[in-house]
Amino acid sequence: MNAAPSERLTSRVAQSSASSDRPLDLLAVPGLRSLLLRRRWMQGPLLFISIVLVVHGFAGPQLAPKNLATLVGWVHSRGLLVVGLLVMGNAFCMACPFMLPRDLARRLHAPKLAWPRALRGKHVGIALFVGVLFVYEWLDLWASPSGTAWLLVGYFALVVLVDALFKGAPFCKSVCPIGQFNFAASALSPFEVVARDSDVCASCSGHECLRGSESSRGCETNLFLPEKAGNMDCTFCLDCARACPHENVGIVARLPGAELSEDRSAAGVGRRSARPDLALLATVFTFGALLNAFGMVSPVYVVQQQIASWMGTTSEGAVLLVLFASLLVVEPVLLLGVTAAISRRAMPRREPVVAVAARFSHGLVPLGFGVWLAHYGFHLLTGLWTFVPVTQKAVADAFGVALLGAPQWDRGGLTTRAVQPIEMGMLLLGAIGSLGVLWAIAKRQAPERPRAAFAPWGVLTVLLLAAAVWLMAQPMEMRGTFLQ
Repeated sequence: MNAAPSERLTSRVAQSSASSDRPLDLLAVPGLRSLLLRRRWMQGPLLFISIVLVVHGFAGPQLAPKNLATLVGWVHSRGLLVVGLLVMGNAFCMACPFMLPRDLARRLHAPKLAWPRALRGKHVGIALFVGVLFVYEWLDLWASPSGTAWLLVGYFALVVLVDALFKGAPFCKSVCPIGQFNFAASALSPFEVVARDSDVCASCSGHECLRGSESSRGCETNLFLPEKAGNMDCTFCLDCARACPHENVGIVARLPGAELSEDRSAAGVGRRSARPDLALLATVFTFGALLNAFGMVSPVYVVQQQIASWMGTTSEGAVLLVLFASLLVVEPVLLLGVTAAISRRAMPRREPVVAVAARFSHGLVPLGFGVWLAHYGFHLLTGLWTFVPVTQKAVADAFGVALLGAPQWDRGGLTTRAVQPIEMGMLLLGAIGSLGVLWAIAKRQAPERPRAAFAPWGVLTVLLLAAAVWLMAQPMEMRGTFLQ
């Protein structure tokens, strides 16, 4: 991490150099810079809310719509997470409540070990991400306040254990399932942490953004700012901005999704084409969105019954394993494999089908994000104000007096009819984004025949969009909230 940076400080951040037409920089907005650099005001309240969720999850009513753990944990937090990614960037990681106990643990026990090289990719985080999706369905965590509380406790314990033993930020970079989701989705964010002026970086000898300074640590995910490209592995923690003695770090507006079509080497990440784990993350992110939405519509129960009958079992776990394997392994392999095989015929250099699929898989991320946004947005908007009466009841139970007034159980959210057009708009925008990224990749991979290389991927995008539209048109379970 502290190796001397190379001399490749060229035009990496030329687009962020000082000029009259410099794009919007959030750290240059008066008053906003000092607010964003003081992350404790964000992390502290979220840690308090997390503790409240754990306590209420264990001690509160075990009816999901009346418990803050399930209501806030599965309805509001996920919706706000994707909205934050869409509006600003990796806002949740910036305000991550897990960092406060982690930093305290490191003061008590300084980490000395290096994270194993074999685990430095995204595979552990992807496995945990799929595991959370599976356990969520298997144990009906959306309906289990105590189960949700145990998941939060386990999350905190894992953060402390990993980062109290290993140097750097291996939990954020390689382990955290929420973090891997955020890294994939943040490619669609409109802002990026960048160096404002490449000339300033070229003349800097301390490289505090990476190495840290006396007053602040540097980037723990090993992103050397002048050579950074995109939002992958960037937690928006702004340690680089706090450490930089030249105030040369900004959160700058950019074209969302552009990084998905690029294949340049980036500090701490490398080239996308050389990272099969990033292609796997993009694939799981996209098809996982469809799977997670499918788990909340009524046709899933028909499919599960058919699988159970075929297997001759009543084990829900076994049925879910088959369902997950079908939709997260078999389906992507077949669809991406066939599409890549057709597409590579237009390419001047016949790469293996797996390599072609890996390159183009990043182009499906915008559509995947559209599905996550439509799905989580549905639950957020239809249950927008449901936390109000549950909070009123929780406070009354805790203090024996209705300090916040009598619970207003009629507080809900928008109707499903009002939300559905919003969902469809999100899906359409996601598909348009995917078509744009896939076209850019096709032009790079097959400059002489870009249309032929793009066409099968365009067809696949339309098919996945049709599946997503069908899913969102189905009656969706009002998990964790009262029926409207």
